[in-house]
Amino acid sequence: MSVDASVEPTGSRLDDWWARQMSTPARRRLWYWGGPAVVTLIAAVLRFWNLGHPQQIVFDETYYVKDAWTLLQHGYESRWPDGADADFAAGDTNLYLDAPSYVVHPPLGKWMISLGMAAFGAGDAFWWRASTALAGTIAVFLLTLIGRRLFSSTALAVTAGLLFAVDGNAIVMSRVALLDNWVMLFALLGFWFVLLDRAHAERSLDARLAAAWAEGRDPHFGPALWARPWVIAAGAAFGAATAVKWSGLWFLAAFGLYLVLVDALARRRAGVPFWLSAAVLKQGPVSFLLLVPVAAVVYLASWTGWLTTEGGYDRQWAETAGNAATGLFSWVPLPLQSLWHYHQSAYQYHIGVHSEHPWQSNPLTWLFMIRPTNMYYADGDDGLVSSIIGIGNPLIWWAGAVASLYLVYRLARYREWQAGLILVGLAAGYLPWLGYLDRTVFQFYSIAFEPYLLLALVFVLGLIAGRPGDERWKRTRGLAVVAVFLGMVLLVSVFFLPIWTGMPIAPTLRQLHFWLPSWG
Repeated sequence: MSVDASVEPTGSRLDDWWARQMSTPARRRLWYWGGPAVVTLIAAVLRFWNLGHPQQIVFDETYYVKDAWTLLQHGYESRWPDGADADFAAGDTNLYLDAPSYVVHPPLGKWMISLGMAAFGAGDAFWWRASTALAGTIAVFLLTLIGRRLFSSTALAVTAGLLFAVDGNAIVMSRVALLDNWVMLFALLGFWFVLLDRAHAERSLDARLAAAWAEGRDPHFGPALWARPWVIAAGAAFGAATAVKWSGLWFLAAFGLYLVLVDALARRRAGVPFWLSAAVLKQGPVSFLLLVPVAAVVYLASWTGWLTTEGGYDRQWAETAGNAATGLFSWVPLPLQSLWHYHQSAYQYHIGVHSEHPWQSNPLTWLFMIRPTNMYYADGDDGLVSSIIGIGNPLIWWAGAVASLYLVYRLARYREWQAGLILVGLAAGYLPWLGYLDRTVFQFYSIAFEPYLLLALVFVLGLIAGRPGDERWKRTRGLAVVAVFLGMVLLVSVFFLPIWTGMPIAPTLRQLHFWLPSWG
């Protein structure tokens, strides 16, 4: 039997080889879980290796590590004597005072930071940072799960996890005990739950509509779907993100609106006559009740230590003569009135932060990593210097920024739901900051939206790589381009690793890492 030589072969030789390797169910299962496990292991090594260096308070650890320790002791954040950082790092961790400290972020992130110290004490910097490093490692694995569901490809899922594992911004934010890594993890967890709900809700809607039509009933608006456990889980996750920093609230709002939009489109596809009215007026209130109250409960629960003790900042405010509410809100318990007053005060602080800082950055520049944050610098006696600088891998960030802009076009042109969902996450983590251009803010806040930047990049890498069914020349060229890009990313990460982890290096070598004048 002759073969038509005019038929163009498809796929690449790599696809043929890979198909042979994945020829058994056992091997496919190994790749399904083994690929994500390997990149998670890489992330763990990069985050936990030498985590206790430096054995000193780094940057804003001066607030969050010491606040976490006093939360364990008092149930609320208390003050420290001036100059306590060095003593704390030297092991004298009990210098804290009973007087409350004025803090402007909710407690949950500090409770999470305290976990390592609660188990092993505060004498070693490793345990100040261990839970934050664990959060960054878990986030890498979680991103692989999200990537697989979004792209229906373990290869692309592993690529997303690898990029997250080796990026400098993610590494640094997992190796210092700040709050932002926890905002990222809880928001990403909420994103995962919303993604799971998308398929679950559509199946439920289709089943309910099919049953109605089978009974001869016209559904008109369609059913109200109450059995949506993933929405409840998402509410809890976004509530937790908000209980770390108030910027988590934007994720709750953005994905709340996304749920309404997705429900409207699902009803339209299913043939529901009044699909828009149903999504807004019938399912919308149900989704709100499933999402928002649980978020509020989680947020309020994070203040349990402050509410159940007497010494927290402003804890007794409502009990001072003339402060308690009268009239309509007089029924509100006094501790909650005090908490509300505290929130008003913290909000005024946040919108009034305009003091100059040498490492502040304009949010307009965040996607391109123009002004990263130098968190630590030390001169060694041997002439070497150590730094911890939150510079993301430039290839990842610059390519990710371009990919994100391309996804806006892609969504407008092709209406791909994956592009839309990724952009919602990116918008929730980034766009609100554009309303505070005159505030003192920092590049490392971008860790909250970095997972979605990476998903945008992987989306585009998948388009470049093509599919096994593509013409051989096209598929081979696409895979080669992606392979070269990933290889360069790994080389750049190896080059930058010393200034992400505080390794001692020559000052001249340190200068070679400053590809832009604003990095130094």
